Amino acid sequence: MNVDLKGRDLLTLQNYTDDELKYLLWMASDLKQRIKHKGEYLPLMQGKSLAMIFEKRSTRTRLSAETGFALLGGHASFLTTQDIHLGTNESLTDTARVLSSMTNAILARVYNHNDLDLMAKEATVPIINGLSDLYHPLQILADYLTLQEHYGGLQGLTTAWIGDGNNVLHSFMVSAAKLGMHLRIATPRGFEPDLRITKISEQNSKEYGTKLLLTTDPLEAADSANVLVTDTWISMGQEEEKKERLKAFQGYQITMQTAKSAASNWTFLHCLPRKPEEVDDEVFYSPQSLVFQEAENRKWTIMAVMVSLLTDYSPQLQKPTF
Repeated sequence: MNVDLKGRDLLTLQNYTDDELKYLLWMASDLKQRIKHKGEYLPLMQGKSLAMIFEKRSTRTRLSAETGFALLGGHASFLTTQDIHLGTNESLTDTARVLSSMTNAILARVYNHNDLDLMAKEATVPIINGLSDLYHPLQILADYLTLQEHYGGLQGLTTAWIGDGNNVLHSFMVSAAKLGMHLRIATPRGFEPDLRITKISEQNSKEYGTKLLLTTDPLEAADSANVLVTDTWISMGQEEEKKERLKAFQGYQITMQTAKSAASNWTFLHCLPRKPEEVDDEVFYSPQSLVFQEAENRKWTIMAVMVSLLTDYSPQLQKPTF
């Protein structure tokens, strides 16, 4: 596989080809195997630094990036809105240029995806999307790695998304078909995915020969699905809509009743943090739930992204089946 990602940004998985996505997953498998299972020390980030801008709070994104970068021998600097106000006391253009002169990459978790686009235009180092209102690419890479580890491949798997038409779903929608995966999406009326993303997803499904279903019926989405996925119904910044959203999402909780419609080898994913109204304890803590493996894989996939964008290292292990 002849893939070179050095110097690239990671703003959305839509900008990555099927081979490039598979390469990132291969890299993650390689690093996990060599560092975690074989106990090797790979100081691939020695002498490198990472600026981490967080407008929103975070557990997994922050911890996976900080610990992952340190494990590779680099230094990450965490900047909150107390330290840096994007576009407030200093323009985005100036921030991007200053941080580019001091660090090797910028990971940013922002409210507005357009801020990432502007930073990517102005920065001279790679920009990594740590979550925006539109996409959460790092989460989906972890999901794909988890499913690849569990099923031994991704080709032909059917994923059912039952919940909000949010940034996590958008990242699924722009990438799943490239890996040969079918998508069945159930959202309540008024909470559908962004129409522009739906159009991209329809084009991808056509191009890669996969199936795409959009419905308002959770059981229809779950029908014969290998993977059941949900996420928070109330994202950061939507707290005022809580009452309205809880009412709209009635009947969307994933339970063993939902799982009865799924394939016999079904598994469950959730990017966390999880609320009981989204999925009950019986499913969440069941043997079919891969949520904690999925959370750990946030670390190996962000490390794969950083190694791919910043170094010439190539995976040493045999390429997995996708």
